[in-house]
Amino acid sequence: MKKTIVLALALILMVGLVAACGGNKNNNAGNTTNNGAAEGKNDGDKKDAKKIALVLPEKIGVNKFFVLMDEGFKKAGEEFGAEVKTIESTDPAGFEQNLRATVAEDYDLIITATFQAEDALKKVATENPDKPFAIIDTVVDLPNVRGVNFREHEAAYLMGALAGLSTKTNTVGAIVAMDAPLLGKYTSGFDQGLKSVNPDAQFLVNYVGSFADPAKAKELALLQFDKGADYIAGMAAVGDNGVFEAAKEKGFFTSGQDTDRTDEDPAHVVLSQLKGTDAVAYETVKAFVEGTFAYGAADYGLKEGGVGLTYVTKETATPLNSFISQENVDKVKAIAEDIISGKIVVENPLTK
Repeated sequence: MKKTIVLALALILMVGLVAACGGNKNNNAGNTTNNGAAEGKNDGDKKDAKKIALVLPEKIGVNKFFVLMDEGFKKAGEEFGAEVKTIESTDPAGFEQNLRATVAEDYDLIITATFQAEDALKKVATENPDKPFAIIDTVVDLPNVRGVNFREHEAAYLMGALAGLSTKTNTVGAIVAMDAPLLGKYTSGFDQGLKSVNPDAQFLVNYVGSFADPAKAKELALLQFDKGADYIAGMAAVGDNGVFEAAKEKGFFTSGQDTDRTDEDPAHVVLSQLKGTDAVAYETVKAFVEGTFAYGAADYGLKEGGVGLTYVTKETATPLNSFISQENVDKVKAIAEDIISGKIVVENPLTK
């Protein structure tokens, strides 16, 4: 009797062990890998997955420009089965070192962004002519680099026109990160749009000297407010947060950049100039995986949906502030159509 009981217990244990092994096998099959490749890929697919790195010249932090880009990059990695990795840098020397590390690790494509990355990319790409690179928000003229430009001056023209139609004091301003050629597309486009509808309006411009100094940006915004500006555009990346603080304290109106920020303070943040860094990062990964990636320069403006302005080219859940008015929005929508059709040509200060 005892032998029978022992044999029965042994049999039960064996059955349980076999079931557990089978369960573990099934659970492991569906796990997503840490490298960003899509779920459900078999081992052969994972070996064949493209390795793509996004090497940024600074920390992402709260910079909406990089936050959006990183989101689009990772989304493409998931959807197209690529092994993606985002690498943040703390200083120029560290950035160049990160670029060289991704080359050494044999990434199939290395993506970076902004004019801050140009010098290091030129060195590393020149030394590795067989390695594909891409850079977002500027162009590097090398045969193994794909550059993506935005026509920010077109969206800035719309913002300037809307500011010119809306201002009650006839004085508007902009707080800009740095006095750099690329950022001249923002101020020049804004000024062109402003003067097209309100040639007597005064346009104040101050430079922070950094992309990440909200305190300085706030100080400059307060100075412009004291000079009579009732609308001050934030064009200072993380510094825009300081402009927003000043607007809330003093009651003037302002705007953000890159993503729709009107929901943060609808009473004062009344517009946002949009830039599709997420869409460009997504399309770059997609093109590389699908074999349609091409070197040279690509250009994204109003016509391509690469840039835009809240309420004018893209709807938003935030109610329109009365400072702007629907009548003025409708006028600027017509201006946007004229830019898209070519009837209005916004001058790019970089091509003068």
